[in-house]
Amino acid sequence: MHDDTSTTTAPAIPGWRLIISDAGRFWAIRNRAFPRTALRAGAEPTVDADTFEEVREAVAKQEEKARDAGEGAAS
Repeated sequence: MHDDTSTTTAPAIPGWRLIISDAGRFWAIRNRAFPRTALRAGAEPTVDADTFEEVREAVAKQEEKARDAGEGAAS
């Protein structure tokens, strides 16, 4: 007996909700708000891109901005 059900999983980014529009555009929305210091430093809680790889890179940049803002606040 053969089971034809797909076990393919959708791409994921930990800590972010991923949405793929009807047009195929990728959106990522952070599950938890960034701290105010991160927002003031320019971290964006929502990013979009044409491909999963691009949206993953955009998320990484926002997380880096938030991390840098947190380190700057601690100094």
